[in-house]
Amino acid sequence: MAKQSKRADRLYALMDRLRDGRLHTAEAMAQDLGVSVRTIYRDMEVLAASGVPVEGARGHGYTAQAAITLPPLNLTEGELAALHMALAALGASDLGEEAADARRLAAKIEAVLPEDAGPRPASFAFATDSYAEAARGFALMPRVRAAIRARQKLRIRQRDAETPEVIRPLHIDYWGRIWTCLAWSETAGDFTRLRIDRLQEASPLPGLFVDEPGKTLKDWQARQS
Repeated sequence: MAKQSKRADRLYALMDRLRDGRLHTAEAMAQDLGVSVRTIYRDMEVLAASGVPVEGARGHGYTAQAAITLPPLNLTEGELAALHMALAALGASDLGEEAADARRLAAKIEAVLPEDAGPRPASFAFATDSYAEAARGFALMPRVRAAIRARQKLRIRQRDAETPEVIRPLHIDYWGRIWTCLAWSETAGDFTRLRIDRLQEASPLPGLFVDEPGKTLKDWQARQS
């Protein structure tokens, strides 16, 4: 987390510097920020991918044209889910230019989100996923969250699955560019990680579950260590 924060601070410092419209060499920026020139090159690529109007090239220097920029924002998981749901719905619409703007904005967000440390499954870029599918999946997010808080089992069905599955939802996470739910599967008898955007059904079952050895979030975390 500290490494991610340090990189985010550096990117913002670079963006703030480039806004003066002057030409800045990678060597000078690297010296001022205490990093390598290669790191500055990579940072420039990240800024350009995220929509900052960076101009220039290695060995010549960089500048940026005037553009609308926002200060750094710290979003909760719920706020990020709401933003993605809104972009998904708009991006799947037939509003033409507005839909295209939503897709471009999603791509910019995708480019600057921090990476999770450690191994993770293959990345699923929100900006290139089906917006209609993402919107349908986020419609079930409140139900999954409510079940976690209430400790209520869910009968879920994933897209393309032939039969439903009964789970104990334990935790929602943003993992590899997608929202997932970590759960104990009563059907499989093991932990499972489900893509929320691929859920077609999530129905609460009567009664609440209680912690049992080997089936809790702490048990899963211990298994990962």
